[in-house]
This record gives sequence, C-alpha cells and structure tokens, in this order.
Amino acid sequence: MLSKAGVRAEQTHASERAAATSAAGEASRRAFAAARRPVPDGAPEPLPEPARAALRLEAVMGALSDPLRMRIVRTLLLESEAFDHTCGWFGLDRPKSSLTHHFRALRDAGLIRQRQYGLERRSHVRVDDLEARFPGLLALVADWQE
Repeated sequence: MLSKAGVRAEQTHASERAAATSAAGEASRRAFAAARRPVPDGAPEPLPEPARAALRLEAVMGALSDPLRMRIVRTLLLESEAFDHTCGWFGLDRPKSSLTHHFRALRDAGLIRQRQYGLERRSHVRVDDLEARFPGLLALVADWQE
C-alpha cells in the first residue's frame, strides 16, 4: 500500500504524463496541418474504406509493420505538396502490382484515403480519423527513422 506521499507522487506523475501526452498531441496536430488540406471542388468520391468507428488498431499496426508502407505514410504526412498524390510521386522503384498491393493494404487498414482520377489513384492520410481513434500514432510514424 502506498503512503500519502507515495499517492501524491503517483498523482503528480500521472498528471505530468497526461500533460506530455496532450502536448505531443498538439504538436502532431500542428505538424500534420499540411496533410489536412480541404477536398478540392470536383474531386471524385473516395474508394471504399473503413469508417472512422471501424478502424482497428491491429489492422493499422499490421499495415504499418511493412517498412515500405510506413515510409509511404510518413512521406504523405511530412512531404505532401498537394491534396493527394499519385503512386509515381513517391519515386518508389517497385513494380506497379507491388505498389497497388501496398496502397490497398494501407487503404483497407484505414490509414489512407484514395480517389480514382481517370486511370490513376491518388492518396492522402486520414489524419483526422486516425488522430480521433488513435491519438499520437501519427506522431510516432512521423518520428520513425528507417
């Protein structure tokens, strides 16, 4: 059993952890502001994806367990130049079928949203949905070093 001093120390540590988590969440919200561009007029509807409430941590973590997919999400978060990007924008030296597989895994897990523009699909990270379901996760992805 903890003494009164031990209880106070534990409460202090808990409040410090909560403040740090809140500060990290605020920092990630600022860092990903560029990834939160408004949907342009005339943009096609998104391809099928899980709803925000249906996002599952194990599916998201499974998709991020592949280093290439982690790099795709990180690049979209930190280097995005427009609302969404084609597969070619990433400059990945992989067969088209392989890239299609990786982007579909990210979309099926709920990490990215894709829209079909003619023959190409463009992607962006579902920042608001992911931050609402798993606060701080995208900050970890952004801090990841290969």
